[in-house]
Amino acid sequence: MERDITKKTESTSLFGLPNIPILCNLLFMSRILTSLIFVVLLFPPLALGETVKWNDLVETDGLYYKKFTEVPFSGTVTGRGQGKIKDGKKVGAWVRYYYNEKLSSKGKYNNGKRDGSWFNYSKNGQLRWKGTYKDGKGDGPSVGYHKNGQLESKGTFKNGKWEGPYVRYHQNGKLMWKGTYKNGKQEGPWVDYWNNGQLKGKGNYKDGKREGPWVMYYKNGGLGMKGTYKNGKKDGPWIGYYENGQVMEKGIYKNGKKDGPWVGYWNNGTVWVTYTGTFKNGKKISD
Repeated sequence: MERDITKKTESTSLFGLPNIPILCNLLFMSRILTSLIFVVLLFPPLALGETVKWNDLVETDGLYYKKFTEVPFSGTVTGRGQGKIKDGKKVGAWVRYYYNEKLSSKGKYNNGKRDGSWFNYSKNGQLRWKGTYKDGKGDGPSVGYHKNGQLESKGTFKNGKWEGPYVRYHQNGKLMWKGTYKNGKQEGPWVDYWNNGQLKGKGNYKDGKREGPWVMYYKNGGLGMKGTYKNGKKDGPWIGYYENGQVMEKGIYKNGKKDGPWVGYWNNGTVWVTYTGTFKNGKKISD
């Protein structure tokens, strides 16, 4: 009989009621379980770590949503685009694929913006571009490649704009352009080349516009035209040539339009009447 009394007192009070600490623990666990169920029902992507296909998402005002929902998505994405999304914004490592399942791009996001090193690829798997981002803007060295793997361009971004020396190449490896950028605009001496290596043009830029003397050449090396620019427009004496070296036309430009006496020639040296005479504001006013 004593043993029975001892066992009974372990689970009840002196008055025969349930043990209070055990009852409190049961109530506490019940509340926790209820809270978890509430979280799962209210925020299923967050609670369950939902995974969706890339094609099941839509982008609105920079945020990603599951189709037919109004709450920004949080979870894992698979398919042509693969990575994590938190509160509608891409985070962490991301990769994109072409329809042929070849890699299209890879890099990282921070709060929905590209950040750090990024790489873009052609459909044939060839690296097309590599560079770095900061807070969603290009920042640092940038290198581009042609589909055949040949170097295409090389320069530097600063806060999303080109800054400093820049070079671009033809697909055969010959230099195409060479010059300098300042705050995203061409500045200072620039030279252009044909894909056979011949000089195509040279002159100066100021705030992204041609300024001062410029000369252009044909692919065979012959002079094409020469004259001056002001604020990006032809201004002052100009003369153009045919590829055989014969003068094509000569006269004066003002604010980008022919102004004053002009003479035009056929490629055999005879006068071209239509383009010969006096011009004003780009229109012929007399022979």
